[in-house]
Amino acid sequence: MNRRGFLGSLTLGVAGVMLARKSADSATIPQSKATLPTMTVYKTPACGCCKDWMKHIERAGFKVKAVDMDDLTAAKRSAGVPQALESCHTALVGPYVVEGHVPADLIKKMLDETPKIAGLAVPGMVVGSPGMEQGNVRQPYAIIAFTRAGQSSVYARR
Repeated sequence: MNRRGFLGSLTLGVAGVMLARKSADSATIPQSKATLPTMTVYKTPACGCCKDWMKHIERAGFKVKAVDMDDLTAAKRSAGVPQALESCHTALVGPYVVEGHVPADLIKKMLDETPKIAGLAVPGMVVGSPGMEQGNVRQPYAIIAFTRAGQSSVYARR
């Protein structure tokens, strides 16, 4: 190869690398790296574990808007939360419902993967779940995915 051919090949190679890098830079950023949507949390005014869970969510990068209500029944029914999956607070984030003390990493996973579900729930008040910490005491629990049609399945276990 002569000098002119070598320089031409080198120029094409550099241009190809620059084009590939520009294409990679403009790729879609996953939800966990992008700005997370604001989460609206419906809770009762005096609930301390709800406030602790909201701190957990904020530390994970979510902005939280709290809405205090004396009775959450209407919010839960409107959001489509099955009675069997109810907990102390109901949150809305993007197109999804988050019922109870669902860990933030699983909410991010749900937002990243966009499953065809209504939302996630941790029924009841599970010791050791986010916002329900009691030192080293931890109860095993399931995070339940549910649909508007009333179907549910285990999404994760902790």
